[in-house]
Amino acid sequence: MGEGQLHFEIEDETLGREDVQALLNAHNGPLRFIGVDFTDADLSRLMLDRCEFQRCTLLRSQFLGARLEGTQWTGCRGAHAVFEATHLLEASFSNCDLNNTRWQRAKLAQVAFNGCKLTGANFSHCSSLGLSFNETRLNSAFLPGMSFARSTLNNLDFSDADLSDADFRKAEFVDCSLAHARINGATFAGADLRGADLSGFRLNDAKLFKGAVISRAQASMLLSELGLSVA
Repeated sequence: MGEGQLHFEIEDETLGREDVQALLNAHNGPLRFIGVDFTDADLSRLMLDRCEFQRCTLLRSQFLGARLEGTQWTGCRGAHAVFEATHLLEASFSNCDLNNTRWQRAKLAQVAFNGCKLTGANFSHCSSLGLSFNETRLNSAFLPGMSFARSTLNNLDFSDADLSDADFRKAEFVDCSLAHARINGATFAGADLRGADLSGFRLNDAKLFKGAVISRAQASMLLSELGLSVA
């Protein structure tokens, strides 16, 4: 498929699996879906490489095991959609509402989320080399074992998220929240946490921040758990 091949556009329709399969069979090239309603559609295991999804409704849509390499998703609403075991290499999501979505066992190499809502999303057991988040809500999300090492984390809300065994070595937090997150087993060596909200952590959690940089105000907050104050 040529790099500059034009997309065939489908706009303002409601489509199910048979409709999408027929479009894929009829057009030898990527598709561009604009304002399409895929609510409850089962698109599992379809070959959708390089397709574009603009302002689409993906409520409870199923993409289980689908090939989605090079796809672009802009302004979509897809609460409770299933992306488990998908191939999403070099895909991008911009300004999408993807609350409570499921991504377990997905291949997410070089995938970017920008300005998205991923509250409650489950990223357990993903392959995530080069995965990036920017200005994104990940509160109450499941991100165990995820690597953010050497990344600049900009305006990310990890409050109440499961970050167990996550790797934050040498990461820089800018306007982020880790409030009440679960961080057992996480590593922060060399991380700059001065731009992170550490609300809800107690002094006995401080050992998990060994080797990280925190501010005087953050240190004071942790010490206040012991009834101490920093002069």
